[in-house]
Amino acid sequence: MKTNTWLALGDSYTIGEGVPLHESYPYQALQLLRNQGLLFHAPEIIAQTGWTSNELIAHLHQVRLRPEYDYVSILIGVNNQYRGMEVKDFETTLEWLAEKALHLTNNHAEKVVVISIPDWGVTPFAQDRDTSVIHDAIDQFNAINQKISKEKGFHYIDITTEYRSTGMLQESVVDDKLHPSGKVYKEWAEKVAGVFYIV
Repeated sequence: MKTNTWLALGDSYTIGEGVPLHESYPYQALQLLRNQGLLFHAPEIIAQTGWTSNELIAHLHQVRLRPEYDYVSILIGVNNQYRGMEVKDFETTLEWLAEKALHLTNNHAEKVVVISIPDWGVTPFAQDRDTSVIHDAIDQFNAINQKISKEKGFHYIDITTEYRSTGMLQESVVDDKLHPSGKVYKEWAEKVAGVFYIV
């Protein structure tokens, strides 16, 4: 029986800033998939706290990847928004990442997952900021995520809607009052594993 490979692309939300590695969403999803009897190598994570989509691409140009992966996930863009970068520039970079993901999955679009950007404006970290501005900007970036996912035939997972109702809770954030807790990542992991399980 084949052991599946998974490339997880992203930023702090993919590495699980502030939580142990096993509580990050890729590793919690891995455990769920293995519990269902599926064979998976540990996810190959290409992500770093603070990365924009541009920086993720720059790093991808420098690393040696497998020729092909069974699954690819993308969760990127919050740092583009945080730094005030243009939405249209994000669209250009996400288009590049989408084409890269298609190439790496041998054009199996159904095996690519794009996860929406969580709205950090609801967290305690953002209590002194204009949260409506953050809310609107996140929506614009996620509209691009959804648009490109639809065009390419990717699975788009909306975690933002639910996060907006729970992201402010003490149990939903780590010590920095910004990044999600393992409890939140578990919810994301369930959604991702659900997609991988059916395809």
